[in-house]
Amino acid sequence: MANVRFERVTKQYDNGFVAVKDLNLEICDREFLVLVGPSGCGKTTSLRMLAGLETISSGHLYINERRVNDLPPKDRDIAMVFQSYALYPHMSVFDNMAFSLELQGVPKADIRQRVQQAAQQLGIETLLERKPKQLSGGQRQRVAVGRAIVRNPSAFLMDEPLSNLDAKLRVQARAELNKLHKRLGTTFIYVTHDQVEAMTMGSRIAIMNQGILQQVDTPQTIYEQPNNIFVAGFLGSPSMNFLQAQVTGDNNQFWVKAANFSLPLSKNADSISQYIDQTVVLGIRPESIYHPHYLPPGIMPVDVQAEVSVVELMGHELIVYATLADGSEIVSRLDPRASLVPGETVTLQIDSKRIHLFDTETEQTI
Repeated sequence: MANVRFERVTKQYDNGFVAVKDLNLEICDREFLVLVGPSGCGKTTSLRMLAGLETISSGHLYINERRVNDLPPKDRDIAMVFQSYALYPHMSVFDNMAFSLELQGVPKADIRQRVQQAAQQLGIETLLERKPKQLSGGQRQRVAVGRAIVRNPSAFLMDEPLSNLDAKLRVQARAELNKLHKRLGTTFIYVTHDQVEAMTMGSRIAIMNQGILQQVDTPQTIYEQPNNIFVAGFLGSPSMNFLQAQVTGDNNQFWVKAANFSLPLSKNADSISQYIDQTVVLGIRPESIYHPHYLPPGIMPVDVQAEVSVVELMGHELIVYATLADGSEIVSRLDPRASLVPGETVTLQIDSKRIHLFDTETEQTI
């Protein structure tokens, strides 16, 4: 098994572009950590440095407390599953899975046993004689994972392995990878740009943007307590609403005013008092906005008038885009029984206990 540690790791290319800057990240033994962020944020580069496929410009990278900056990939005791699967088309499934073991000189009897065991774990034991072109996308994905499993590595590195699957198969594959992680008890480091994969698979999430690590924590903690505007807007679909607002009040009670509504603040006086009469960014998640006829218990509602512009019925919920008095737009996730049509003026209710405030200059959470 493996624990991994990045210490101020930086990757700068010859043209001066910095792909990863001062990355400090520790991944615990047997953990399922997901590196997530938009395209070009540095997540895949970080994974490739760990795999030994990219050189490190500065900093230190450790696997099981062993510095591996200059260690060849074959000596790092890791296995990588690529986005393209990279299966040999002329080889059978069995031969694809056995190939790396043959290169290591593993006895044939041991190779067969390990391939059969991995195939059984993944439910592909009946496919061992087929060629990759005879497999579906989901089956190829399992073969690629199986090829990594047979090596018994201390860590699995996965670079967007589900991106080539259709939506339904991705859901199934996510569950299978979670089960596989529990069965193997091995460190998984998984790269994706898909926030749903990150939220549903990772025991912890590391969010990156422009080569810089933004926040590392459990999915629920990051969702409820984002460090900054980027993290708050990246996780969640539809994403968090951001509105220009102003803080008012005194040491006894604070309010935040935006458009045509005001919300009471229960935040610590020391953190909010310096923002009195200043502009801040108010964040409201779509699921914190309700139709008044379908208000759940435990909510502290504040009314807001809005004009409905778009209504999307998703079956289990209603996605409603509406315009406020100042022209800003908000998105809400409402009970599907709410009957709304575009052009209608509606009273929505915001849960004042579930709002977020951000500094307009630093974009950090207040």
